[in-house]
Amino acid sequence: MTAIRILHLSDPHLTASGFDEDGVDAARALRRLMTTVREVEDLDLIVSTGDIADDGSVAGCERFRDTVGGFARRRGVPHIYTTGNHDRRSSFTEVFGSGHLTADGADAADARGPSGTCAAVSHLGGLRMITLDSLVPGSGHGLVGDEQLAWLRNVLATPAPRGTVVALHHPPLVLPRHPLASLLLHDFAAFSRVLAGTDVRAVLCGHLHHERYGTVDAVPVYVAPGIVTRIDFDPQTTRLIGVLGAAAAVVELREDLAPVTYTVTARDSRAGEVVYRVGPAPN
Repeated sequence: MTAIRILHLSDPHLTASGFDEDGVDAARALRRLMTTVREVEDLDLIVSTGDIADDGSVAGCERFRDTVGGFARRRGVPHIYTTGNHDRRSSFTEVFGSGHLTADGADAADARGPSGTCAAVSHLGGLRMITLDSLVPGSGHGLVGDEQLAWLRNVLATPAPRGTVVALHHPPLVLPRHPLASLLLHDFAAFSRVLAGTDVRAVLCGHLHHERYGTVDAVPVYVAPGIVTRIDFDPQTTRLIGVLGAAAAVVELREDLAPVTYTVTARDSRAGEVVYRVGPAPN
């Protein structure tokens, strides 16, 4: 492979009923998106970075696995999943196992992270994929923790032929003016130190429901847009606006060049409809 193309999904917020806690038809949003991404060519991998089940249910996880897994099987590509703050580890493990699956749904993990976490590693054509579990039950912020970081350091001690991509839900970014600044990865600094000097080529995240780009120790960090809703915000205030409009990202890893990414937006006549507003009303 001269390049590796990753379909990056995040934040479907599915439930047993198909509707999220805000009353959004999450199942419809996912169907719209997956219909649109059928036109994305030359995919090698699908990565989903958490908040799979808004209610933490097995049924919500199964809805997502069946939809995304069916797409992956038809395209003949592996699919990888991480937990998010809305997920439950027990449900995630029951449905996704390690979270690293072959095109036909078999478990593909070469190694798993510390006991009690949903972290794992697998390989694709010389590229190493590592998923981390940043879930803190009952909280919106993320934490990888010392045990996972020690495991990550040990895995990264040996470079992979085509480098490494790390995927987790909470962005390891510092965004002081962002309305969700307190709900990002809390052990950002420790995570950054582990990545320093390693072969990590990109970090893929979700959680924010809108595209974002940054770096952690010079490694590109790509935040995927949300599937269930897109969040718009005014950087001068704490106001958030959640609107309909499922989207995903395509990340392309090219030899000897920086990764590139672009957004795929579902074709939907209801895109842009306001679902909720959080924060002070505009003047």
